[in-house]
Amino acid sequence: MTTPILDFVSRYSESQPLRLHMPGHKGRNLLGPEHADITEIPGADVLYHPTGIILESEQNAAALFGSFRTVYSTEGSSLPIRAMVYLAALYAAKNGKRPLIAAGRNAHKVFITAAALLDVEVNWLYPENHGSLLSCEITPEGLEAYLQQAQVIPTAVYITSPDYLGKRSDVEGLSRVCRKYGCLLLVDNAHGAYLNFLEESLHPMALGADLCCDSAHKTLPVLTGGAYLHISQSAPPLFAEAADQAMALFASTSPSYLILQSLDQANKILSSGWRDSLKRAVGEWEKVKQRLREAGFQLTGQEPLKLTVLSKSYGYTGDELANILEEKNIFCEFSDPDHLVLMLPAEYDRSLPEVLTKALLEVPRRAAISIPAPVLHRPEVVLRPHEALFRPSQVVPAKAAVGRIMADPTVSCPPAIPVVCSGERIEKWAVAAMEYYGITQIRVIIENEVTQ
Repeated sequence: MTTPILDFVSRYSESQPLRLHMPGHKGRNLLGPEHADITEIPGADVLYHPTGIILESEQNAAALFGSFRTVYSTEGSSLPIRAMVYLAALYAAKNGKRPLIAAGRNAHKVFITAAALLDVEVNWLYPENHGSLLSCEITPEGLEAYLQQAQVIPTAVYITSPDYLGKRSDVEGLSRVCRKYGCLLLVDNAHGAYLNFLEESLHPMALGADLCCDSAHKTLPVLTGGAYLHISQSAPPLFAEAADQAMALFASTSPSYLILQSLDQANKILSSGWRDSLKRAVGEWEKVKQRLREAGFQLTGQEPLKLTVLSKSYGYTGDELANILEEKNIFCEFSDPDHLVLMLPAEYDRSLPEVLTKALLEVPRRAAISIPAPVLHRPEVVLRPHEALFRPSQVVPAKAAVGRIMADPTVSCPPAIPVVCSGERIEKWAVAAMEYYGITQIRVIIENEVTQ
């Protein structure tokens, strides 16, 4: 598979040009990669108006993922998520309707702020059984029950799959329900780009989603920030037509060509035997998971390259297990009081599975911790998110926020999933949950501004 972006930059760098353009380092290697760090000079194409090397590279990626159109992002999945919300709003407007998205409650904060900024109404979908902050299992049956009772059919359904714990939704089943009721399916697949390269693809493009984002950098051999917006073969034509506009609306006008080269090179890697490496890795890591289960570790999630330990059953918090591993120079993706999350490599030294297994099996099992995670309820909606985001606000201690209205739910990443969203009332259960997850300061609307 061709690598047009990489080839162009290599030729340019090797010609040792006099660089009288950005960036300011002028190609001098201060850190190492500066010679390959360029801007949108003639011949380098324009990311969100591509007609040359970027378009060719994106078409290569689209062929790999089976999408009608794939657009690159050098700003992670945050940018494609915003673009998906905008495209849904554009589609609703074209059909003379106000945009409404039904979304799983474990949505990333970028979806929430995008909907608020664009004034897109969100109806939250909750799992049939008790969910956690990180997971929200929306089944096809549950979605159909919601749509049967809905006074207004939403423009789109938005889910996060896989979620932070490695749990996957039945995207194919949800897609069938969406088509039955005439709504679109948008998938935050930030953690699942590699699912396309399993023996049987589990990628949203193969399972019926209309739009999805992938963070290539999370699970593929791509630099941090590299991501995709995928548009399916069956999506409304408007999406492909307006994709560049949607991305450019929120994007930097100075995309990283280092990241673009990484995405470009990934096409060649992924089409040249990477599937075989992935197949071997999935098999080896499954053996590790089985050994850990036999030793008493309780695991969750169906994602093959994510190892999620329900740590309390083994007598530790996830944070404690993470600290133990750090002492052995092993660093996890995420931990909280209940979980330890490890993202496993597809390409690795053959000793790594044994290193990780040994490190975890050396941890002595203790009596299970019986303190449960807090139960999350449905908050009272006081203001539309758009209204709440633009009201005067202040930062207060979480424990002093009972009864107040959330402004911008600034939460760190990972996991970037808020307990309470913009415009919702903060109740005692929410404060207890925030304290449990280490959220000590929050932004609330100034009290006399709520009713104005």
